[in-house]
Amino acid sequence: MMSNHSSATEFCLLGFSGSQELHYVLFAVFFLFYLVTIIGNMVIIVIVSVDKRLQSPMYFFLGHLSALEIMITSLIVPAMLWGLLLPGMQTISLAACVAQLFLYLALGTTEFALVGAMAVDRYVAVCNPLRYNTIMNSQTCISVVTGSWMFGFLSEIWPVYATFQFTFCRSNVLDHFFCERGQLLKLSCDDTLFTEFILFLMAVFIIIGSLAPTIVSYTYIISTILQIPTASGRRKAFSTCASHFTFVIIGYGSCLFLYVKPKQTQAAEYNKIVSLLISVLTPLLNPFIFTLRNDKVQEALQDGVKRSCQLLKG
Repeated sequence: MMSNHSSATEFCLLGFSGSQELHYVLFAVFFLFYLVTIIGNMVIIVIVSVDKRLQSPMYFFLGHLSALEIMITSLIVPAMLWGLLLPGMQTISLAACVAQLFLYLALGTTEFALVGAMAVDRYVAVCNPLRYNTIMNSQTCISVVTGSWMFGFLSEIWPVYATFQFTFCRSNVLDHFFCERGQLLKLSCDDTLFTEFILFLMAVFIIIGSLAPTIVSYTYIISTILQIPTASGRRKAFSTCASHFTFVIIGYGSCLFLYVKPKQTQAAEYNKIVSLLISVLTPLLNPFIFTLRNDKVQEALQDGVKRSCQLLKG
């Protein structure tokens, strides 16, 4: 514990409860997940970059989405693994805590903006296919991606600044495996109610704001698909959107539970579970979601494996 007139200069992360044996099991599981996440998303980035069949806006966006997933999981998981491996609490400096929280929120916001843009891209592809190449040209795609990254990083400057304006004098022990905002606010001896409400409104604007074009786009997409006369035509049209739609449900669902609540300081165990969904499960599932139901990506992967085998034999 700290004195009532001082603020924390470093924080101790409690991480996961349980015995050290349980921690070793969790370490093995999360380390495996992390390896699969990095390899899977790197494979997507490489094949999207080198395969000419995947030189389209959808896969351009997918490459950036995979890069975001790698960064988000690499920001959280390595430190979490280190905490599982070592006994006792892990410490993190105030500066490192600020940087971790800012990057986590900024990358997540960038991902939401990009996922919303991908939904609009699918709308144009299905509902206006003849003008698709004209509307979604390379300049448009670069502008959308640049705008997503800028919006993600600029929009999180004030929320992080406001979080660390408080005095953390109750304790410096965070009941989490990274610098999570809700748990940080719990340590403040100031009145955080108004700031929490503003943060809630901003979360609503960011998450619901990027979800709105997704809902509108898929409303038109489903309406258009249902008008296709043949079952094979409907199946082909829906297959181009199924991966993105699945990702939307998982990604938005977990973040709605964690951030779109007036009270940011929820129970620690609840926060940990939802944070694991965001930082571990979603990045892990991303390569599978976008490859298992996508014929073009599967063909590119198969050709890549064949070429690699031929090079090794040669």
